[in-house]
Amino acid sequence: MRKWLSLMLALVMALTGCAAVAETGEASDKEAIEYALNLKNMDQEWSYSASSDAWTLSIVTAVTNPVIADKEGVSVCVPGAYVTGVDTDGDGVADVTAENYSESVKGSLVIDYEASVTSTNGQIYTAATAPVILNTGAAGYGSSTNTTASATYAAEGYINVACGNRGKQDSYTDETGATVYTGDAPSCLVDQKAAARFVKFNILLGNLPGSVDYWVSTGGSGGGAHAAMFAATSNHPDFYDYQIAVGAVGVYANGDGTYCTTVTINGEEVELSDGAWGCVAYSAITSLYEADMAMAFEYTLDTGYSFNTEFQRELAGILSQEYMEYINGQNLTVDEAKIGFDLDGDGALNSTVSLTIEYDTEKYAETNGYGGTYLDLYLAEFMENLQWYVDSLSYAEGWTWFDADGAALTDEAVAAMTSLDRATAFIEGRYAKASSGGMGGPGGGMSGGTPPDGGPGGTPPDGMSGGPGGDFSGFPGQSDASDDAETAEAEMPEGEAPSDMTEMAEGEAPSGEMPSDEAETTGTEGSGDEMEVGTPDAGSTQSATSTTNSSNYSSYAEMLEAYQADIAEIEAGDAYGKNLVYLYNPLNYIGAEGTAAPTWARIVCGAAEGDIAMFNSLNMEIAWLNNGTDAVIEWQWDGGHVPSEILGSSLALYVDQMYGKHVEGAVAIEKPAAEAQTANGTSESASGTDLSGWVTLSEDGTISFSLADLMTNYRTKGASKATPAFDVIDYGQEDYVFGSSTKDARHWSVWVLQALEENAETLEGLFN
Repeated sequence: MRKWLSLMLALVMALTGCAAVAETGEASDKEAIEYALNLKNMDQEWSYSASSDAWTLSIVTAVTNPVIADKEGVSVCVPGAYVTGVDTDGDGVADVTAENYSESVKGSLVIDYEASVTSTNGQIYTAATAPVILNTGAAGYGSSTNTTASATYAAEGYINVACGNRGKQDSYTDETGATVYTGDAPSCLVDQKAAARFVKFNILLGNLPGSVDYWVSTGGSGGGAHAAMFAATSNHPDFYDYQIAVGAVGVYANGDGTYCTTVTINGEEVELSDGAWGCVAYSAITSLYEADMAMAFEYTLDTGYSFNTEFQRELAGILSQEYMEYINGQNLTVDEAKIGFDLDGDGALNSTVSLTIEYDTEKYAETNGYGGTYLDLYLAEFMENLQWYVDSLSYAEGWTWFDADGAALTDEAVAAMTSLDRATAFIEGRYAKASSGGMGGPGGGMSGGTPPDGGPGGTPPDGMSGGPGGDFSGFPGQSDASDDAETAEAEMPEGEAPSDMTEMAEGEAPSGEMPSDEAETTGTEGSGDEMEVGTPDAGSTQSATSTTNSSNYSSYAEMLEAYQADIAEIEAGDAYGKNLVYLYNPLNYIGAEGTAAPTWARIVCGAAEGDIAMFNSLNMEIAWLNNGTDAVIEWQWDGGHVPSEILGSSLALYVDQMYGKHVEGAVAIEKPAAEAQTANGTSESASGTDLSGWVTLSEDGTISFSLADLMTNYRTKGASKATPAFDVIDYGQEDYVFGSSTKDARHWSVWVLQALEENAETLEGLFN
C-alpha cells in the first residue's frame, strides 16, 4: 500500500515538475514541510483589538529548520471585517468573536470572504483581494528579532506581516560549542522570502485572508534595501538553495538540479511565489556594488567639496572616473515618455535617450569636468522633486509664515496666500515648520500608515534623521492586539527615540530640520531590529569627520593585502558557489531571466540623504522602467535619511492608487484636495533655508537651478559617511560581515580594489 502511494505521489510530481524530488526520496520533505507549516497544524494563538478592529497572530515559525528561531518567525495582523471569529474546536464555526472576546485564544480564523473594507482613500478590498504589506526590518542589514504585527493598516483593509530576519552580526553555538557565523548575505533576504512563502501558502489554504497576488514590500534604510531587493529578485532561483536549507515552504530541490516551486492545495499543485507586486522603499541602501564609486562621484561633482584627507581626495577622483566608465559601459537608455523629462531638448517626450557621462574639463568646469545626459536626468529628478514640494505647500499644516522683514504673517494674510506666495516664502526661507514630539521614518519600528488614533504622525526631532550608521533601529515593538484599553501610544510612543539612535552627523540636513508634523509616520515592522554599527564609538575610524584613512593597518601594503584576500574570499563563492555581492545587487535581477518583475515600485529618499548616493535609486528606476515596471523615485526636499511621508502623501494612498491603476475593476484614487492653512503657526522666528541665491522661481511658479549650484549649495552638505574612502559604506553598517575596533569589516568592492591596485604608487604616499 505504501509503495502504491509513493508511486501515485511520484506521478503527481512528475506532472507538476517535481518528479525528481520523489526519485531522490525527498518527496517526504515537501509533504512534511507543508504539513508542519499549515497554520491549522500549528499552535496558533489570536488576539483581538477592539480599538483597531483587528486580529493578530502570535509569532510562529516561518520555516521548519530555523538557524536562529527567534529571528525566523512571522506574525500577521488582519482587519476584523474579514474575520467572523476564531474556531477553537475545529468544527469550522467561530466560537470566539469580536463581541465575546476577552483574552488571546488558540484556534483558527473563520474568514468571511463576502465582507469588504473601504480604505481611508476610498479603495475597496475583500478578504480575497486585500493587499499584503511585508515589512522588511533589517536596519543596517542587521538582525530583526521576531515581533507581533501591528494593526496600523487594519483601517486600510490591508494584511500586515512582520517577520524576523538574521543579519550581518548573527552567530550561533554549534553542537561542539564553537561559535558559527550565520549572518552572511543573503540570509536576511532569504528569511523575508521564507516568511512571504509561509503567509502566501496559508492564504491559499484558506487559513488567512489576503491576496497572494498583491504583495507590497516596504522598509527603510537597510530595510529599504531589502524591500527593493525583495521586489527585484522575485522568484529568482539563485535564492532557492538558501530557502531550502531553512525549510521554507514551496521550494524544493529536484534530483536533476532543478526546483519544484509548487504546494499542494486541496489535492492540486499550485505555484507559490516569493515575490512582490509592488514596493515602497525608503532610503534604500542598495546597490552596494556601485555604492563607493557613486558616492565618490557625487561629491566630486562639487568643486568646493573639502575632503578630509588627500588620500580621500585622490581616491575620489579615481573612483569617479571608474563610475563614468561603469555607467557608460551599461549602455543605458531611457524613454522620455516614461520618465517625463525632455532630455534631448527637442520640445517633445517622444525620444529614447542614451544616458552617458562625458568628461570635458573646459565644457563642464563647474562640475569638475563631468556632464552628459545621465547627469541631465539626475538634475531633472532633483528639479522635479523641488517643484513637487513647492506645488504641494497647500498641504502644509501648522507652519508659521513670515514677511520679508521677519514678522509673522497675520492669520488673514496666511489664509490669503496664493500658491506662488507660499512657493516664494519657501524659497526665501520665510517659514518655520510645525514641530512634533514623535519620531518618523520607516527605519524605525513603526509599521507605516497613519497612527491608529488617526492623529498626525510624528517626525524626527530637529537635526536628527538617523545616526551616522544611518538607520532608526525601531521602537519598543508591540502589537495593539490585546484589549480595549490598549492605546495608540503603546504602539508608537510619542517623543521616544530608539535606544540605539546615535547623534546625527553634522550637516545631514541643510536646513537643520526634518519634515513637520503633517508628515506621516511611515515605517516598517522592524521593532526587533538589533543594531551594531561601525561608528567611531564602536571603534572604526571611518566617520564623516575622520582624518585617518584607517587605523587598523600599519601600511598601505598591509591594507591592500587584506583587501585582496577579502575579495578573493567573496569571489570564491559561498557554500552554494554564489558571490554574495552579486546576490545583493538588485540590478543583476531586474529584467533577468527567471525573475518575476513587480508591477510597480516607489523609492523615497531624502534629498539631503547622506548615507548613499542618489545615483543608486536613479539606476534602479531606469532599470525597472526599461523592464516594464511602473517605477518612480521621490527625492524629498529637506528630507534626510529615511524621510517621513509629507504634504498629503502616504504609503496607503500610493498603494490604493496603484491598485486602482493596475487592477481591473478597481477604483481610480485621486489625492484628496488640500485644505489650505488659514491660521498662522506660533513660531517666533523663521528657520527655513534661504534657497533664493541659487534657485530661481519664475512668475508662473516654475523652479530651476543648475547642477553645479545643486551640488555646491545642497547635495554634498549631507555627508554622514567618511566619503569618499575605500569601502566607506561598510564602516557604517551596510556590509555582510561586521568589523571591530581592530579589524575592518570585510572589504567587497572590486572597483575600490582596482583603484587601489592600479594607483598604488600615488595612493601609498598619501595613506594615513
